[in-house]
Amino acid sequence: MTGAVGVVALRAMKKNFLMMLVCGAALVPFTGCVNTVDGRSKAGMPWVKDKIDSRYERTVAQVTAAARATLKQNGTLVSEDVVTNTLTGKVDTRTVFVKVEEIDSKVTRVIVQVRTKGGGADVDLAAEIDKQIALNLK
Repeated sequence: MTGAVGVVALRAMKKNFLMMLVCGAALVPFTGCVNTVDGRSKAGMPWVKDKIDSRYERTVAQVTAAARATLKQNGTLVSEDVVTNTLTGKVDTRTVFVKVEEIDSKVTRVIVQVRTKGGGADVDLAAEIDKQIALNLK
């Protein structure tokens, strides 16, 4: 009797192990690297909307100052790259990337990207940061 129970238990363990292996392999295509607006890549879930793109009739300097003030109001400003015109900040546990680029002499483009600690996207926070940048433009 114990031999039959042992065989059944061994088969159940093999089945559970195989199911765990299949589930793990199924998750692989859904993880990877995400390009950030500052030109780097970060581990995260690709194919998820994580950016808000806006245009303002202001100079790059005015929009950069508004973005800097917004990041300081909501969290901390971690870094500022003057070569690529990107700002990086932390709001709660989220990483916020803001890229400011000139379209022409009167129009400036702002891209706000937010990623969670685990690599997920937070488009709601990106929209809120973008709205606050617009409100901080004077």
